[in-house]
Amino acid sequence: MQTRHLIQLTDNNILVKEQYGFRTNFKTDNAIYHLTNEILNVLNNNLSIGGIFCNQEKAFDCVNYKILLTKLEFYGITGNHYKLYKSYLTDRYQRTLLYNETGHITSPWSKVELGVPQGSVLGPLLFLMFINDLPIFINDKSVLILFADDTSTLVFHPNPLVFYKTINTVFKTLNAWFKHNLLLLNLVKTHFIKFISKNNNQPEMDINYDDKSISAVTCTRFLGLTVNCSLAWTNHIDLLKKKLSSTCFLIRNIKLYLSLPALKMIYHSLFHSVMS
Repeated sequence: MQTRHLIQLTDNNILVKEQYGFRTNFKTDNAIYHLTNEILNVLNNNLSIGGIFCNQEKAFDCVNYKILLTKLEFYGITGNHYKLYKSYLTDRYQRTLLYNETGHITSPWSKVELGVPQGSVLGPLLFLMFINDLPIFINDKSVLILFADDTSTLVFHPNPLVFYKTINTVFKTLNAWFKHNLLLLNLVKTHFIKFISKNNNQPEMDINYDDKSISAVTCTRFLGLTVNCSLAWTNHIDLLKKKLSSTCFLIRNIKLYLSLPALKMIYHSLFHSVMS
């Protein structure tokens, strides 16, 4: 069912081009290239550009079933297919099981009211369809890059005053969309970066809407990369050096106590995975 509907969504261009997560032939590399290429092109044209890097609070766990089913129907999933999805999502129950020395303890069954099923094949696809309409609301003002629930948007303009106004408008629109879809932004971990050339100074900017605001930073995380305001990779390299140095220290101290296969497993988990 998941494969059939994914093919249908792709062949009919229903999934937006801004979405890079959980899709065939789309990888983090594509999203990273899109972001960095867009920033470099704008900076080369001497325009103002900045990005809002959103952090959603437990996005997969907060999907509202009623809203999701409405969107599924809008995207053409009707009849028996719709009934199948509705049956799959509703009347789900869960409980917690704890084992101890004398046996186990279980909590009472509780009905699951929100969230796509974690660890399921359908869960990621359902979330993609839930967030699929977000670009419609801000694409006329910004460039959106999605990787599942990882949401980043770039705004650029030749006039600094219009740029500042547009950034705040986009932040307002993002907040409105998340509120309307009953999702939450983690404002502490949502950051704004004003990208600049290496010879320029970082200006002070306040990005806010109502009583909500986000911090302006000089570097942030994007799909495993540490991106800074001038697209220099010193922050990312320093972080990698620290991680790899710690791994080398660990392997050097345990190599006398573990077998070669065990050491290889640790190497691939902690060193190779970071480098590749």
